[in-house]
Amino acid sequence: MKSLPNSHQALLKNQHLLIGRVALLGVASAHLLPELSPSGPAISGLAMSEHAGVFRALGHQETWQACFGYDDPALTQNRYDSVVVFLPKARSELEMRLALALSLAADNARLILVGEKKEGIAGAIKQLKAIVPQASKVDSARHCQVWCADAVEPVPGFQVQDWLSWDRVECAGVPVDVAGLPGIFSQDGLDKGTRLLLETLSEQPAGAERILDFACGAGVIGAWVQAWQASQKRAVASVDAVDVQSQAIICARETYQRNGAAGTISASDGLTGMEGLWPVIISNPPFHSGVKTDTSMTEQFLQDVKRHLQPGGELRLVANSFLPYEALIKRYIGRVERLREDGRFTVYRAFRG
Repeated sequence: MKSLPNSHQALLKNQHLLIGRVALLGVASAHLLPELSPSGPAISGLAMSEHAGVFRALGHQETWQACFGYDDPALTQNRYDSVVVFLPKARSELEMRLALALSLAADNARLILVGEKKEGIAGAIKQLKAIVPQASKVDSARHCQVWCADAVEPVPGFQVQDWLSWDRVECAGVPVDVAGLPGIFSQDGLDKGTRLLLETLSEQPAGAERILDFACGAGVIGAWVQAWQASQKRAVASVDAVDVQSQAIICARETYQRNGAAGTISASDGLTGMEGLWPVIISNPPFHSGVKTDTSMTEQFLQDVKRHLQPGGELRLVANSFLPYEALIKRYIGRVERLREDGRFTVYRAFRG
């Protein structure tokens, strides 16, 4: 068996709970699917992931319908007899995931919630029982709890747009409206790293007709850059954007539309699924694995960036100052300078040699 998250192993231990047509929401590893009843009656159905790389791997499973996030057209309402909800990392996202689960449920469906103790499954139970009071715990396994509710009443009509929120942020006197979904974009406003990055773009603009925003999140960088350029009566660049998470892609598209921004927004696990060259790449990348710093992820990104930068092209990146970026950027991209520092964050600029 391939290494699986604890929640997936807990489901395998309790796969006898799965009846009829099955929907799995929040799959973190495509290796789960072939492990479900490998020697017994075939289990098939729908497998949804918000992660672009996992979604791509799910597409190789012949008996399963792969879905990417909360707005995939394959999410057919009132169709599934068993709906499994894996606990999301963001507690605020659980309510939305449960709403999707109820919209997918057929009459008298079974709803199953699986999550790790360290991810907050104890608190999540309150949310579960608020909508299905009959839910009860059926197992504790792999540091997880498995909860089940039978005879669930379907609640059709799920639309991810109903969960959108809007916030206005401002930097260098230029405001933009930013879309949010549970788990995407902080309602506390623009984070300090992104603000520092945008300030350097107003002080030392990146002059190019095309820009790529890597790890775009809700699309605030691309929308702001174009709004600032327009406010300065400069030529407005097209800012393409890429992120790994479905909710980020949804929010970025909404943000661009609200602000009249232009650019192609793509889902990709890193830059592996991207084609083309850009004269400027901008990023506030989330290079952390849990609470640990993962410099191997940094190195992979910087190696990939070079293949997507035009000769002489610019990389502008903000990161926590303690991360060993400067030497890595110099190794993989070319000459590098620190544009701004505030003690916590550093904005780097490098040009491909």
